[in-house]
Amino acid sequence: MVKYLDKIMSTFAEVMWSMPLVVVLISSGIFFTLFCRLIPFRYLGHAVNILRGKYDSDDDPGQISHFEALSSALASTVGMGNIAGVAVAIHTGGPGVLFWMWLSAILGMGTKFFTCTLSVMYRGEDDSGEIQGGPMYFIETGLGKKFKPLAVFFSISGMFGCLTFFQANQLAQIIRDFVHRPLGLFQESQILGDGITGICVAIVVGIVVFGGIKRIAKVASRLVPLMVGIYFLSAVFILLSHISEIPSLILLIFKDAFTGDAVLGGALGSLIIIGIKRGVFSNEAGTGTEAMAHGAAKTKEPVREGLVAMLGPFIDTIIVCSVTAFVILISGLYDTEANGVTLTALAFEKEMGVPGKLLMILAVLTFSLSTMFGYSYYGRKCAGYIFGTKWKPAYNWFYVCMIFVASIVSLDIAINFVDGMFALMVIPTLISTLLLAPKVMEEAKRYFTKMN
Repeated sequence: MVKYLDKIMSTFAEVMWSMPLVVVLISSGIFFTLFCRLIPFRYLGHAVNILRGKYDSDDDPGQISHFEALSSALASTVGMGNIAGVAVAIHTGGPGVLFWMWLSAILGMGTKFFTCTLSVMYRGEDDSGEIQGGPMYFIETGLGKKFKPLAVFFSISGMFGCLTFFQANQLAQIIRDFVHRPLGLFQESQILGDGITGICVAIVVGIVVFGGIKRIAKVASRLVPLMVGIYFLSAVFILLSHISEIPSLILLIFKDAFTGDAVLGGALGSLIIIGIKRGVFSNEAGTGTEAMAHGAAKTKEPVREGLVAMLGPFIDTIIVCSVTAFVILISGLYDTEANGVTLTALAFEKEMGVPGKLLMILAVLTFSLSTMFGYSYYGRKCAGYIFGTKWKPAYNWFYVCMIFVASIVSLDIAINFVDGMFALMVIPTLISTLLLAPKVMEEAKRYFTKMN
């Protein structure tokens, strides 16, 4: 039964992440970046000032501040994609995969500017009268009722795509490998140990997610920056101790990026798919999930939220993913059998000893939980759009229960399920964003004229 399910999930992910989708993602990113005349790079300073709260007003519509919106989005993106996702990418595709992850992030900045500007431009109301943002709302409000099937398609995909299969699975894995096994616990029944971990995690997540986006944002805005800082500084410490090796690693990444030597069969196309897929999983540009968090921001200026959102891929992939990848490459363990979060943990342990292992356990615990908090909001919003707000609590229970299921399935099943559902979410998000792109530029022209 498990092998049959594994095969189904593998085929699902492989079909969804074929070259046509990758070409569409890259082409869309190039179009958005050029169409907005490099706004993500020209207005970085202004975006930072917005994030600092320089333009915040309590009278603005919305639920959370710009900083809390970015923190909520980063709670989902800066997480297991940066720790375990990078490890899976390098294990599967080799060092060159990092180049294609960088490309996805650079182009993703433009994509996020458009999707998250739209999430505020075309905010709608749920059946309780509360302001909501996200692809399902800017599809229906911006494109009209005739496009509602596209909004429903996104919401159905989001309900399942936002189940934190990968995060819960990898949290259970690191506790199994670095806590249960060293202590000799659950040696006769791995599933029992993982199941107990899943139950404990589900309880913690349930306490937070039933409090809604405001509680999620408060927790995320405190938890994420602190842990990202500790994790980043630790990784930089390792890199500085191997500073002479960095240039050769960069050359290796660029050389391998265009040869595909590390990929089974040496196929360059496979390497590109792996890199873009893992990059999208890491920074979520084009999936529409981040637009749901930024759509809740307190602002009257949609462009401001688009500018804040574009910082996400840079922080997430260019900075955090890169330091993780370099630590793994420096350790020399990337061509071993270790995979996922275990590979990253072993790399940190090799370079820092026991403190490195403890840091990784803490980082995985923090990042996986923060991602589960953020994704619950996304999934609940999708469920509310389709079934009405009265069904949001029911979705929360479903979401929490699936954490237990994710804890006991294999890594392959978990990551293939998530990859497939993310691909489904990309389709309606990119279609609607491309159609509404001229509206975003009209709004951007008005905003920057006013600012100047």
